Amino acid sequence: MSDRILTTHVGALQRPPAAEAALLGEAPEGELTAAVAEVVRRQVEVGIDVVNDGEFGKSIWQWYVTERLDGIERKEREGLAPLRGRDHLEFPDFYAYALETPDVLFHGSDRAFWQAIATVPVCVGPISYKPGPVERDIANLKAALDGVDVAGAFMPAVAPASAEVDMGNEHYATQEELLWALAKALREEYRAIIDAGFQLQVDDAWIPALWDHDPSLDLETYRAYCHTRVEALNHALEGLPEERVRYHLCWGSWHGPHATDIPLAEIVDLMLAVNAGTYLVESANVRHEHEYHLWETVRLADGKKLAPGVVTHSTNLIEHPELVAERIVRFAERVGPENVIASTDCGMGSRIHPELGWAKLAALAEGARLATERLWVHA
Repeated sequence: MSDRILTTHVGALQRPPAAEAALLGEAPEGELTAAVAEVVRRQVEVGIDVVNDGEFGKSIWQWYVTERLDGIERKEREGLAPLRGRDHLEFPDFYAYALETPDVLFHGSDRAFWQAIATVPVCVGPISYKPGPVERDIANLKAALDGVDVAGAFMPAVAPASAEVDMGNEHYATQEELLWALAKALREEYRAIIDAGFQLQVDDAWIPALWDHDPSLDLETYRAYCHTRVEALNHALEGLPEERVRYHLCWGSWHGPHATDIPLAEIVDLMLAVNAGTYLVESANVRHEHEYHLWETVRLADGKKLAPGVVTHSTNLIEHPELVAERIVRFAERVGPENVIASTDCGMGSRIHPELGWAKLAALAEGARLATERLWVHA
């Protein structure tokens, strides 16, 4: 049994320019290897227990499948897509302003991010997996961990549902055929990460974000759609050890009002239906912080853990460690301190200035230390 609150984060950290250049093919791959070693060292230095490679070997979480799957191509967008989400419709003037000022919605220093979202992924043929990129990422993280003392290491990968959204389909007869083809291919990435000795984190922002994205959906239709996507993910996870799988939900990471986000209460059963050992969910931003009360009635199954966000990418304000500790204790009182890991709401990379992102991770670590004192030392 644990005697302290461990710390982790969701995945993306801001790539330094040299690593970005290497990812874009403008610099030797050795620059990427060196950057991963440095980002692991810095996570340990700031107090993170379960670390990763900063996702330096990927472009944006959704579009990176175009680099790892045969049958998927990127096609240039023909202008900006019309704004049609629930939040867009409620706050049209804000989003019109934000589109003219892109840094309002995201932190704009990462060229790989902006180059990716300027394109649309399209399925043009049968989907199969290309292992080269994940093998490179695994090798880089293993090298970075050599001689480093950590509680664990994880690598994120996209869920089939989140890879599928906004992907054009010019090959499969139906959307569900595309979904299951993605699940079959991504299973190879999942297994490679597990076989390498790391924890697998499956990112699935589009399960909750889809509600906002498509105002035509009623709750019953939306939940049926999501249920099928959870089934596809569980099929991809079949045979993998649950205790080494992390599942991450968020409501999308853009810096908008999020006034139309679907409540966690409407989807928590879908989240808990995923065959994972740890569930990471946004819990620190002001739209969702109150939802810790849900765990007064929703039961976390034996052996499962919750990794709530206790610092957020959604504000430049640095959380006070005392507030971080309070957030951790709230969850510990409801699901048991041994079942709580302190995390972030979402990835910091491309969403907040890196200087602030590292300060938030430091606040996370200090808050976990304070919470540990309250939950164990003074018990």
